[in-house]
Amino acid sequence: MSTVKETVEVEVPVSTAYNQWTMFEEFPNFMEGVEAVTQVDDRHNHWTTKIGGVKREFDTEIVDQLPDERIAWRTISGDTKQKGMVSFQRLDETHTRVELVMDVEPGGMVEKAADMTGMIDRRVKGDMRRFKEYIEHQGGESGGWRGRIKPG
Repeated sequence: MSTVKETVEVEVPVSTAYNQWTMFEEFPNFMEGVEAVTQVDDRHNHWTTKIGGVKREFDTEIVDQLPDERIAWRTISGDTKQKGMVSFQRLDETHTRVELVMDVEPGGMVEKAADMTGMIDRRVKGDMRRFKEYIEHQGGESGGWRGRIKPG
């Protein structure tokens, strides 16, 4: 299992960054290789990805969510195995640090090769840069879910 970590500083208030991140169905707007995310309910999402020509579908479960602080998830079905957490730290009224930490277990040969060559790490870093551009240039969040999900 590989651990990928990336941090960006965004020029929006913490609530704006957090709210936008909870709009999972908009992830294809800034995440390379993500074709669709369907929010099934407050805890579950269905993902469709295409990376290196390989299409994968999997389901994730949010295991911990605290508004303006963090969202943690894990895969619960499909060919992709991962878990992670995105955290939000208020720097001042208009700046937020967003940190993403993911543990990814490459499944097939394409994913293992991508991991060995650093492609997964580069992709996550690019996704975080694109999230920064996306949130800063759209002039605010497109929605948000502020519910609390407690672990365990």
